[in-house]
Amino acid sequence: MVLLAELDASRLQKIFTVLLDSDELSAATVRRVHSTLRTALNAAVREGLIADNPARYLELPRARRPHAVVWTPRRVRHWERTGQRPAVAVWTPAQTAQFLNAITYHPLHAAFHLIALRGLRRGEAAGLRWHDVDLENKVMYVTWQVQPGDATGSLAVCPLKTPASRRIVALDATTVAVLRAHRDAQQWACRANGVAPSGYVFTGPDGGPVSPDYLTRTFRQLVEGSGLPLVRLHDLRHGAASLSAGVELKVVQEMLGHSSIVLTADTYTSVLPDAAHAAAEKVAALIIKAGCLVPGTRRRRRRPARRKPRRAVTHAGRGQPGQARRSRAHPARQIGRPHRRRRTRLR
Repeated sequence: MVLLAELDASRLQKIFTVLLDSDELSAATVRRVHSTLRTALNAAVREGLIADNPARYLELPRARRPHAVVWTPRRVRHWERTGQRPAVAVWTPAQTAQFLNAITYHPLHAAFHLIALRGLRRGEAAGLRWHDVDLENKVMYVTWQVQPGDATGSLAVCPLKTPASRRIVALDATTVAVLRAHRDAQQWACRANGVAPSGYVFTGPDGGPVSPDYLTRTFRQLVEGSGLPLVRLHDLRHGAASLSAGVELKVVQEMLGHSSIVLTADTYTSVLPDAAHAAAEKVAALIIKAGCLVPGTRRRRRRPARRKPRRAVTHAGRGQPGQARRSRAHPARQIGRPHRRRRTRLR
């Protein structure tokens, strides 16, 4: 235990060096710990408990956001051969469909379907309530999230990650049908177990909301049993962006609840290959079209007239039909050309 008055920058630097050297925490996680500590020590400075904040003098490596990549056949073969996989990878639409079809009868099928297609965070999915879902108008309102409360395992309903995370998400007809079937199964299970419904969309055996950690553990077990390349639960959220290829980036930002479109572009552009290829084709078509116009006008260039091929002459000239004309070209230019055999007409 270290007293607050004895806490200095050198001691904190040693602590964070140990955290960075450990394999259990990523650089991004260590930076979040540092941000939380710095906020707490700023509060101590405002209350007069310490004179200065030692956390603001620490030197930490800049965390780089990993870019998501798609599990292409080439990457799948490399993973099967070496066991190495990217830090952040998403399934293709066919792989996502294969996984969802394989878990159709699992109690949490609707939760993973909603995360994969609409990009919910796991805490947002756990905190979703039925009065926030309007199946008639095919929309849902993301307003709260569920997170672990304390060490006892209790859950706490808390605000969303950012103000932009509070959003309205449109639902497709397939997702509406999946949620209707899930609601009917949930009501039947509550009656069979004698449990009063809690109002949450995704619940455990006791009728209460499921924890985000339970969603993560269950998803990992289902993926390992599916034979598909490994992805994290949060990668389903990345995959929702890849499934939105061809959609405007602003729409993807609002669906995912990002505070800045820069974050959406920086994180998810690498998983939109179809959109990138379409943009490349549009640029190429624009250049080709411009090259077909007369500069400074909208008139198309005239194509040069094609020269008609010369017809072969089958006679030698004056009154000698049936005889092929001998070529006047140099013999070296006649290499490889078949020679016609002369025919002698019988008289």
